Amino acid sequence: MSILDTILEDVKTVVIIGHIRPDGDCVGSCLAAYNYLTENHPEVEAVVHLEEPPVKFDYLVNFDRIITDFSEDREYDLCICLDSGDVQRLGEGAKFLKTAGKSLCVDHHITNSRYAKENIVHDKASSTCEVLYSLLDENKVSKAVAECIFTGIIHDTGVFKYDTTSPKTMEVAGKMMAKGIDFPKIIDDSFFRKTYVQNQILGRALLESITFHDGRCIFSAISKRDMEFYGVDSADMDGVIDQLRVTEGVECAIFMYETSWREYKVSLRSTTDLDVSKIAVYFGGGGHKKAAGCTMTGSVHDVVNNLSDQIVKQLK
Repeated sequence: MSILDTILEDVKTVVIIGHIRPDGDCVGSCLAAYNYLTENHPEVEAVVHLEEPPVKFDYLVNFDRIITDFSEDREYDLCICLDSGDVQRLGEGAKFLKTAGKSLCVDHHITNSRYAKENIVHDKASSTCEVLYSLLDENKVSKAVAECIFTGIIHDTGVFKYDTTSPKTMEVAGKMMAKGIDFPKIIDDSFFRKTYVQNQILGRALLESITFHDGRCIFSAISKRDMEFYGVDSADMDGVIDQLRVTEGVECAIFMYETSWREYKVSLRSTTDLDVSKIAVYFGGGGHKKAAGCTMTGSVHDVVNNLSDQIVKQLK
């Protein structure tokens, strides 16, 4: 039996939760777990609770079964937490973790705090989807599950270009492709394709970007007023940080957008040995060595100055 199948012994109800502002790896891993359970364990009642997921992932089977309302106070036999490094990142879903009889955390973040009763964290894996796949019975992985796993992998590897991509990552992706998934369409529709307003906000962010530390760092910020003007939300910010990251000569890229008055969601990317996870953790966030994030308050000037103080400690 697979690890997940073993954990399900004596379990009748399961709640699956992920981090706030769910991305491709979060949505992919949550639905992969849900589809695997519903297909192979019909005796188990499973539900998925997530914040509103980006509609670009609506091609995933049972996307419409995701529950975005957290008002119920039900207790579950098992709570499966996916792609979340700590309890705070679970948002409203944390209440299910606290009351569940058993809990399992599956993750790949180096900053994971091992908050569940059982934790399976592979911090060298490309994605939570890659870790999750290792817990499943390979013979029971359907096309529907494969689409979810593949989606998570491509989003957390930037379509296999980040250095977290390993031979194991490519092996798992290849096995998912062998299940008959339409991988070119998944890559185009969920990763590269953008709406007109998404292109506009990307252009605005690039146009107003500023380099510092002799061009070794770059940042850009989008205000809440700008987001309201263009009619975009947090999901439309995908891809901005990656475009900043590939600017010639840049070792550290910063992108932030305002979530409320003088509060910013900050994304950090590194192209060298500079460890942005240490910077994110310092400000109460987390992530990986080359991709991390946190929430900070103050003016844009304050936020960038505070980040700069930590960045300069690592720049040689």
